Amino acid sequence: MARRNARPEFAVIGLGRFGRGVALNLVHRGFTVLGIDHDRQIVQDLADELTQTVALDSTDEDALRALDITSFDTVIVAIGQDFESNVLTTVALKSLGVQKVVCKALSERQQAVLLKVGADRVILPEYEAGQRLAHSLTAPLLLEQLAVGTQHSVIEFQTPPGFAGRTLRDTELRARWGVTLMAVKRGDEVIVAPPADFVFDKGDILIAIGTNEQTDALIEVS
Repeated sequence: MARRNARPEFAVIGLGRFGRGVALNLVHRGFTVLGIDHDRQIVQDLADELTQTVALDSTDEDALRALDITSFDTVIVAIGQDFESNVLTTVALKSLGVQKVVCKALSERQQAVLLKVGADRVILPEYEAGQRLAHSLTAPLLLEQLAVGTQHSVIEFQTPPGFAGRTLRDTELRARWGVTLMAVKRGDEVIVAPPADFVFDKGDILIAIGTNEQTDALIEVS
């Protein structure tokens, strides 16, 4: 099953609600996705929607090796309630030499364990969903926030009312808040690294990067 092309390929292990959502979104974006679950009915239900589906025990190294699992750029372990299987699957994947393993955890304790056994990244979907909700309630201009490491974030937000008609220089975006404006989306146009004399319009969408404290302060003030 060794397959390589210019685009990254993904395998998703655990096709419950979260895993299914990740897998289908990747497919809809044009990526190759192998779906894996121990439940044959779930695998059958998704057979026509994913690139390929397989029913197997993901804690079995021999079964994973037979799939040539290391040919996938990223393997997402989306096993939810069975934490033991989550851990054993992660260990098996890293033992086989999978380049990048992303795991789902239900708590910070689980997150710490998965990182210790070799996971490259561990996400807490419920925590992150709660964080997004809190931001949307307290910072209505914020459209999206992406963590970059543990200390920085990229934010996408609507033009604050006070910015419209002013230049980037006038807003003192960097001097006042310490964030760097990366791009501005204006309708179908994207202006990358706008110059200091760039004038903001009311409907612009801004994309900026800074520390978490800096981006939070900008959004709260905006």
